Amino acid sequence: MEDESVRPWGHYEILLDEGYCKVKRIFVKPGQRLSYQYHHKRQEAWTVVSGIATITINGQTKHYHAGETVLIPLGAKHRMANEEPVDMILIEVQTGTYFGEDDIVRIEDDYDREKEGKTINLWKPQWDFNDGKSSN
Repeated sequence: MEDESVRPWGHYEILLDEGYCKVKRIFVKPGQRLSYQYHHKRQEAWTVVSGIATITINGQTKHYHAGETVLIPLGAKHRMANEEPVDMILIEVQTGTYFGEDDIVRIEDDYDREKEGKTINLWKPQWDFNDGKSSN
């Protein structure tokens, strides 16, 4: 079984997944950032627990240190980045009406993933060498 929590920028662990919220621990590798995105059905609260997070909300960027929390309103364009040489870890609390990974509208993405509602499968081969055509 493939691990869908692995991403090009790092990975996440789901700590709680209930009808009223979802809680993740997110690990961002040094020099990596998540897509600039927004959601239709959820807002988020991010608390940095290790490292320094560079967070952009609606075009405004600020650094957050361990123990600091930022609120991401419903529909706000946002991204997190790790400009430090060590992993950055934060806790994300999602509240709203839906918490699926397909409620992501990507505006910019360093990894050329789909703009809306899809994530790449890092474990699926991109090419079928039998016919030389893309398997996507």
